[in-house]
Amino acid sequence: MLTKRIIPCLDIKDGRTVKGVNFVNLRDAGDPVELGRFYAEQGADELVFLDISATEEKRRTLAELVYHVAEKVDIPFTVGGGISSVEDVGMLLKNGADKVSINSSAVKNPDLINDLVAKFGSQCIVVAIDAKEVDGQWKVHLIGGKVPTDIDLFEWAKEVEKRGAGEILFTSMNHDGTKNGFANVALAKLSGLVNIPIIASGGAGNVQHFADTFIEGKADAALAASVFHFKEIAINDLKNELKKKGIPVRL
Repeated sequence: MLTKRIIPCLDIKDGRTVKGVNFVNLRDAGDPVELGRFYAEQGADELVFLDISATEEKRRTLAELVYHVAEKVDIPFTVGGGISSVEDVGMLLKNGADKVSINSSAVKNPDLINDLVAKFGSQCIVVAIDAKEVDGQWKVHLIGGKVPTDIDLFEWAKEVEKRGAGEILFTSMNHDGTKNGFANVALAKLSGLVNIPIIASGGAGNVQHFADTFIEGKADAALAASVFHFKEIAINDLKNELKKKGIPVRL
């Protein structure tokens, strides 16, 4: 079994890290550069930075932020938010990002996935999917979860893989910020449908939730925010507990 990855996520708004519940009610969680450095020192396998208010102005701020993060961390980090062109990705990679995450722009223009993979390689293209279960159906949502679509989560995941994406970051809007556990049934179904790594996001509240998403949800990586930002779970403690449960992690 491949080593499972633990990934802190930093949602960025106006240059600060924020965290909410079900994508709303945001509160400040600290300086993203310092948090990134702290997590790298604590044993995080990767970092994800998402600019959740990605206007053109914020995107320039994000590029500068990426540069400062790259100076401080020595683990891979992924950047997302407002990315809609080959030029956007080139700028972020040039500033030190290892991977980029695209979401709404990929849904609106699926060929963008192909274009980015052709230019930069699938290893650095992550497609993020925000989805919500409504009446038993998982539907993709856009613009930070604000805009519902009729697109089925699982069909979109298969298309994303077909177009060459290297990874899928699946966030369950139903579970986001609730600390009640990940969407393991949906994750397991996703894992059975595609052959690229799945990053689980939304719902982490304790160590067992991480273990469950790796075992029951078949996730390749688990992403979390508030439990790390507010010191509820220490990454090195989490990894030691997962190791005791027989889950392969990098210590």
